[in-house]
Amino acid sequence: MIEGISPLDQGAMEAARALHARLTKPAGSLGALEELSVRLAGLAGECPPPLPEPAAVAIFAGDHGVHAQGVTPWPQEVTGQMVANFLSGGAVVNAFARQIGASVTVVDVGVLDELGEGPGLVAAKVRAGTRDMTAQAALTRDEVSAALETGARVAFRLVDEGARALVTGDMGIANTTPAAALIAAFTGASADAVTGRGTGIDDYRYARKVAVVRAALETHKPDPADPVGVLAAVGGLEHAAIAGFILGGASRRVPVILDGVIAVSAALAAAALAPDAVGAMVAGHRSAEPGATVALAHLDLEPLIDLGLRLGEGTGAVLAVPIVASAVRVLHEVATFDSAGVSEK
Repeated sequence: MIEGISPLDQGAMEAARALHARLTKPAGSLGALEELSVRLAGLAGECPPPLPEPAAVAIFAGDHGVHAQGVTPWPQEVTGQMVANFLSGGAVVNAFARQIGASVTVVDVGVLDELGEGPGLVAAKVRAGTRDMTAQAALTRDEVSAALETGARVAFRLVDEGARALVTGDMGIANTTPAAALIAAFTGASADAVTGRGTGIDDYRYARKVAVVRAALETHKPDPADPVGVLAAVGGLEHAAIAGFILGGASRRVPVILDGVIAVSAALAAAALAPDAVGAMVAGHRSAEPGATVALAHLDLEPLIDLGLRLGEGTGAVLAVPIVASAVRVLHEVATFDSAGVSEK
């Protein structure tokens, strides 16, 4: 799969730029949307690229051994409870997905609770939660590989079922702690610079969280040149699965719209495994978590929206889907100066 991820098609990108120059609008007047449409043409290898509709959201869920270190006030059982909420359609991401007609699939890649099977749920548990990364590696390399493969298979299935845009979602109490560790490991930033307040923790718990991230990094000294090793040392099962999901989408030349800090930490791992996968990544929004901005800068991705969101679930990425679709629709539907009989300057 990774060997099949290739660079953006420069010919298609040039064709998209040339088409933009002929459309009935001043050159560059659509700002970032123009460059996004050019990138998507390069991803598809054709101009105009396919409309990124319908979109499919995949929410990868897992629990974390580092929860024992007191990094969040939320009890671990909330992970499984929120999975049930997703499946019943009662979460924010469900409401946003209904608004744009996107499907929602939930993937149990590492929830402590036994969730069984049911409509909308993929049972793909690699293990019941990670180990405490401050005491030992969170995962084995084989467990990381299994989670990566799970994410890729979900991407393949959704594309085979007709999805033309993939949207990352996540659920896992305490998962912003491994996300911060992953971002620090891949970018070289300090624990202080990448660790945020997650669900809204107080100063004492925030200082504890920063210390936990720093301690895990000092214990394992993860090597960014070994992305599987980094994920094993300080990652989560949902982080690894999202990385595989991104790689799966990139290999099928389908845009993958990234959500917040969990998704962009996983995107760093995907980019380390296959640098050309960045061509398929669209930064849906800028999370309020500081690590998200650090990761996006490292990936050289500019977020489409910045609303101060920090919920996760895929909510920010779902909000960005219509913007991505609009960027492509311009190339499909806007008249040229010649066809519209409009004079150029």
